[in-house]
Amino acid sequence: MAGFDKVVHSYEEALAGLTDGMSMAVGGFGLCGIPENLIAQVKKMGTRDLTVFSNNCGVDGFGLGLLLQDKQISRIYASYVGENKEFERQMLEGELEVILTPQGTLAEKMRAGGAGIPAFYTATGYGTPIAEGKETREFNGRHYVLEEAINADFSLVKAWKADRYGNAIYRHTAQNFNPMAATCGKICVMEVEEIVEPGELDPAQIQTPGIYVNRLIQGTFEKRIEKRTVRQG
Repeated sequence: MAGFDKVVHSYEEALAGLTDGMSMAVGGFGLCGIPENLIAQVKKMGTRDLTVFSNNCGVDGFGLGLLLQDKQISRIYASYVGENKEFERQMLEGELEVILTPQGTLAEKMRAGGAGIPAFYTATGYGTPIAEGKETREFNGRHYVLEEAINADFSLVKAWKADRYGNAIYRHTAQNFNPMAATCGKICVMEVEEIVEPGELDPAQIQTPGIYVNRLIQGTFEKRIEKRTVRQG
């Protein structure tokens, strides 16, 4: 990796510098668009006491669920607990601090962090436990809650294609939280299905500019289906 070229050739290099007690913003929605190989590398490294910002925590034994097995995550800001029994168990037994955050608010907290906005007001959560301990104000007759932006030590994201400079595009709904997560980390590590040469991607289609990406790695992906329903015969 040199200059504008963001490509690294090993997952060890991709996550160099991630240590105990750090925070990670992780893209994905369920198992869609998750940086599964980067998560597996965190598991391999054994990094502990992590604070994670992500929509949910994968499923048992896959995605961020891998990091729950050895209790590598101590705190998570998430909007959804379902599909992961270990996540639910640790939360209910007080082994894991869970800060439940409305989904749109979580996305905006990431986006605000990347945009250099320290906090913002939202009507979501006013009058509920979400607003407890937070500043509230009234604007034009409506009440709002002050939410602080997310600034993480690392961003772990998954895109479809990127050029060597880190300019990336996502595939359909696999975009989800990834663009916002990419911007709010001090070090953004992106894994992709394909790396192309600069100029091969249509500039008008770029969804995450390379200026946000620090390290880029090409991986292979399992792409599990979280839940499959078939018609009874």
